[in-house]
Amino acid sequence: MILESEYKKRRDKVFKKLAKSSLAVLFSAEAVTRSHDTEHPYRQDSNFYYLTGFKEDNAILLFVKSSTKCKTILFVQKKEKTLELWNGKRLGEKEAKKRFLVDEVYATKDFKKIFLEYRGKKKNLYYEQNAKKSGLKKMIKIAKSFQAEHDILPLIQKMRLYKSAAEIELIRESIAITAKAHHRVMNIAKKGRYEYHLQAEIEHEFKMNAAYSDAYTSIVACGNNANTLHYIENSKALESGELILIDAGCEHNYYASDITRTIPVNGAFSEAQKELYMLVLETQLQIIRMIKPFVKRSHLQESAERLLTKGMVELGILSGDVKELIKKQKHKKYYPHGIGHWMGIDVHDPAPYRDAKNQEIPLQKGMVLTIEPGIYIDADDKSVPKKYRGIGIRIEDNILVTKNGCENLSSAIAKSIEEVEAMCAKD
Repeated sequence: MILESEYKKRRDKVFKKLAKSSLAVLFSAEAVTRSHDTEHPYRQDSNFYYLTGFKEDNAILLFVKSSTKCKTILFVQKKEKTLELWNGKRLGEKEAKKRFLVDEVYATKDFKKIFLEYRGKKKNLYYEQNAKKSGLKKMIKIAKSFQAEHDILPLIQKMRLYKSAAEIELIRESIAITAKAHHRVMNIAKKGRYEYHLQAEIEHEFKMNAAYSDAYTSIVACGNNANTLHYIENSKALESGELILIDAGCEHNYYASDITRTIPVNGAFSEAQKELYMLVLETQLQIIRMIKPFVKRSHLQESAERLLTKGMVELGILSGDVKELIKKQKHKKYYPHGIGHWMGIDVHDPAPYRDAKNQEIPLQKGMVLTIEPGIYIDADDKSVPKKYRGIGIRIEDNILVTKNGCENLSSAIAKSIEEVEAMCAKD
């Protein structure tokens, strides 16, 4: 649980980054139409939530900074009985003022008036410059006479790089639920089932453990479908002798998990599957061992490419000198993506990988990232030994950078060949 005092500390950090004589504005997410007059379940904007912990729509956060004083103002949807009858109770101004450690709270309808009052002689305006929110567009029309305009998002996203103890605990909780889901689909008999049956089992486990939702659309890719990186159709029959790549993670209390396991339909890996699986697994384990403060993500990427390419040469998937193959990017045919990404409130946290001087940001204590090497060999690739064709394997874990190294937050999820085969139901 994140305390209100932590949200306030985050807002105080934003104030320190703002130039004197500034206004900064952040808008909540808007409801999104699903079709006609129905909407998708509401999910708060990640940056707005990061600074407020407020989950309702039609809200605005305003920072007012003069040369000597700082003030935060929260605007919320006014309580209206008719609206609440249809869409649920709202916190309203009075309760919001009691709960949140902000200086003032007003109804959202009063934003324009108060914004214009504070605009005065303020020189700087910070807002989400590339956002397409309707409230933001209206504000821009009245935001005149500022000497300079700045994008507020880079200030917040850099803060999101470093996870607090409370955030790490929430990520642990999310991963614990996701572990149950992955183990659930390993355990069940798969004969006669389809990919969507496993997706249903995963999402059932998420909901039964109070997860808000999946953190992204689950990938359940059997056989050659695993060679489509973002495959989400999940409609193929599960066939004995094939592997299933399952990339699934829940979002719990606004924090994500992102786990991939590759398992055999019939409960046992073939020899060819084992060879590829062990290459990916050993690569992943070596990369995880390299993680510690001041290591650069690009170094992890280069190491993963070298290890995988060397292994593919040994298996006859590629031929030639490893360095030359990498130089010509021949390995990209079978390993086209990065070694991992930041993770937090968003499954792909938008925190920066480079600083203002375009220098790569090295790993530091409190960062959380995924490590996910893979090999993908299309069924129609006749340049590869036949036994490997149609196999796609990815193994992904969520890693916390610690003071002297790292911690694999998802280490409890079965991953070795022995663990997976012991966990999986047999045909």
